[in-house]
Amino acid sequence: MKRALLLIPLAIFLVVAGFLYKGLFLDPRDIGTTMIGKPLPAFSLPSVEDPARTLTTADFNPGEPALVNVWATWCPTCRAEHAMLNRLAGQGVAIYGINYKETGDARRWLSELGNPYRLNVADPQGSLGFNLGVYGAPETFLIDKNGIIRHKYVGAIDERVWRQQLAPLYQELLEQ
Repeated sequence: MKRALLLIPLAIFLVVAGFLYKGLFLDPRDIGTTMIGKPLPAFSLPSVEDPARTLTTADFNPGEPALVNVWATWCPTCRAEHAMLNRLAGQGVAIYGINYKETGDARRWLSELGNPYRLNVADPQGSLGFNLGVYGAPETFLIDKNGIIRHKYVGAIDERVWRQQLAPLYQELLEQ
């Protein structure tokens, strides 16, 4: 009986060690989402460029695959990825923006750095971001031609991320 009691802490240790070992091989950027395979959440929010104009989910459904990028002027990583988004937009990639919990002047920021977004919705309270399961900025969703979310990427999109991860998925959606 005493021997069996001594094995219990060893078994607990082995289980915990197994979970920790598995964690060494997980991607910390892959925080998952329950939104894969679901449409963009319904929204009705003002446009960043023209606050008198209300944008809805229908405006973000162009009939072609697109990136939906969550960004803000307070986000230094968003600034770092912005040139890449401008480059992709110049290559014809459809990009829509969600200006998330903005505290600065988004219009001036876009005027100075360029505007890669076909449309850009202001989400000052973070309600759309919350419904998408956004943890922060930048986060980018890849949607298909029907507005269904097919992939989520957390962090800055750079040349490597685009080439290795997002471009193949985008191309696959273009061919469907």
